[in-house]
Amino acid sequence: NLSFYQIALCIYSTAPLHSYLKICAAGLKTFPVIPDYSNVVLPEKPKLKFLNKVPNLKKAKKERKKLRDIQGPARAANTFTCGQYAIVAMGGGYLHWGHLEMIRLTINRKIDAHTTFARWRINAPYKPITRKGLGQRMGGGKGAIDHYVTPVRYGRLIVELGGKVELGEIEHVLTEVAKKLPFPAKVMSRESLEEMHRKQKEMEENNQNPWTFKQIAQGNMMGIRKVLSPFDLRNNGRFTGKFHFPGRV
Repeated sequence: NLSFYQIALCIYSTAPLHSYLKICAAGLKTFPVIPDYSNVVLPEKPKLKFLNKVPNLKKAKKERKKLRDIQGPARAANTFTCGQYAIVAMGGGYLHWGHLEMIRLTINRKIDAHTTFARWRINAPYKPITRKGLGQRMGGGKGAIDHYVTPVRYGRLIVELGGKVELGEIEHVLTEVAKKLPFPAKVMSRESLEEMHRKQKEMEENNQNPWTFKQIAQGNMMGIRKVLSPFDLRNNGRFTGKFHFPGRV
């Protein structure tokens, strides 16, 4: 003399759960976790400051070309300090004052000063470049100073951004700036820069080829030391002038 409800309850209690439990998965979404910006402190002046076109010197002095200023890896400003995203130079070159103004105006106009800040990681133009007027004959000594530039090496951070912002919000701004620079540049975050260094280190540790550039140069195979410079020996052939070979170990 059991009721219909009691009979159904007995059947459901003994049957497997998936036999009568049905979940409608249509329309369900998985949202990413909101990042925590509680420890982010915005500076008082979040925008890029103006850089002088000419250095403040009592007497301007001419210099030689000194191409070593743009050759090899950067020894300074090659890691992050306070920001999370940056434009990283993937080759050497010179930045003119016009490039710096382009970077400053583009970033300052397109970032939100209430949530984002930007910082320079390079100095104002300080290296003099001389030039002679058109139509002058050869000789007559070194020309007059025409303008100043900022030398940049591989791996140097040009500008650094941070704040309560994600990479997707400002990547298009940094990419627009990176395409206009006179050398190859890339938009990177802290994680991507660490991943690049980790891959390079892992490539060196797991290399299966015993004839690396370093071993060949140290063994002076076929008298190669006659044509190698101290620059090649110091960098193990990873650079040729201002250009970098990413796949060479």
